[in-house]
Amino acid sequence: MAIETSTLYGRTRGAQRILVVDLGFLGDSVHLVPACWDLKRNYPEARIETLSAPVGSELLAMAPCVDRAWVYPLGKPSPPWWRHLSLLREIRRQRFDLALSFGAADRAVLVTALSGARHRVVHNRGRKHFYNPWIIPHWVPKQPRDHSIFEQRRAVLSALGLTVGPVRFDLRIPAGDRTWAAAELPEPCIHVSPNASHALKEWPIEHWCALVPQLADHTGATIVATGDGSERERERLRRLSASAGSRARIFGERLSLARLAALLERSALHVGADSGVTHLAAALGVRTVTAYREYDGRMEWSPPGEGHRQCVVDCDCIRSARPECTGPQRAGCLSRITPDQLLAECEAAWRGGPGREGIEMKS
Repeated sequence: MAIETSTLYGRTRGAQRILVVDLGFLGDSVHLVPACWDLKRNYPEARIETLSAPVGSELLAMAPCVDRAWVYPLGKPSPPWWRHLSLLREIRRQRFDLALSFGAADRAVLVTALSGARHRVVHNRGRKHFYNPWIIPHWVPKQPRDHSIFEQRRAVLSALGLTVGPVRFDLRIPAGDRTWAAAELPEPCIHVSPNASHALKEWPIEHWCALVPQLADHTGATIVATGDGSERERERLRRLSASAGSRARIFGERLSLARLAALLERSALHVGADSGVTHLAAALGVRTVTAYREYDGRMEWSPPGEGHRQCVVDCDCIRSARPECTGPQRAGCLSRITPDQLLAECEAAWRGGPGREGIEMKS
């Protein structure tokens, strides 16, 4: 039988070490940051530590509210959970007072259960298993999906009796990376991220090749494009470089997240796919324009605020048992968004002035 959760804060007020388990990738980790700030606000004497995939820990290391960002080695595909038993044993030796998971994916639930923390809490938005109440004593009911993911995670904390403050990201970029970005890029500039974690989230590269020269001509800005360093993404960036010529600065190799954040911070606008880079840009206060295919839950993952514009196209096959796009690994629906349409959204965002907008930042 599950234990009442609304009074958990009163019973854990003296916690000295708190572990947040979030095994997602970049976008998930960006959305985790405001909840970590709220944990620090409610437990000012506690160490707030996170356990996430490598790219997530790289991001969370830039959040001053996180005292330690543990790395859980995940990739695509991810290895079986039992490959990381030595890491879990090390986690248990830390004797955490409280462990939380906001995602409730099976692996995250299991890791939270095995953390050895005195109090263990999971947001109940994953699959239901008969053993769930046996391994996790506190389950927070699924939060409404009409709010952004980061707000849903803060609502979980409210359900536990914590007080949440203003939304705060406040990522700290090392001074050396800011100096590097200033030397690399003149201003104004526009950051372009044509790639995503999956090919079916990507606008066709030939559309990007048509857009980028026009975007440079219409705004007079330097266009900066980045990728994750994989061969697939480098090939897409090579095609973009061939079409844009000197009007685009292409970084084909993977940049550290701190350097990517430093580039984004110097950008007046980010234009990209449905990817973690869009979430990072929004967290840094940069205006965004994104090409999306419609899917269930898109709004909770779309950056909120007037400074964030989307081109959204209906997807005929995303709910199909045999979608036509999986064979060629190309989203036909996204190709229906024309370069002129995305250019119009970019120009509207640019006319708002080169500058910051969107989610309120607190320093």
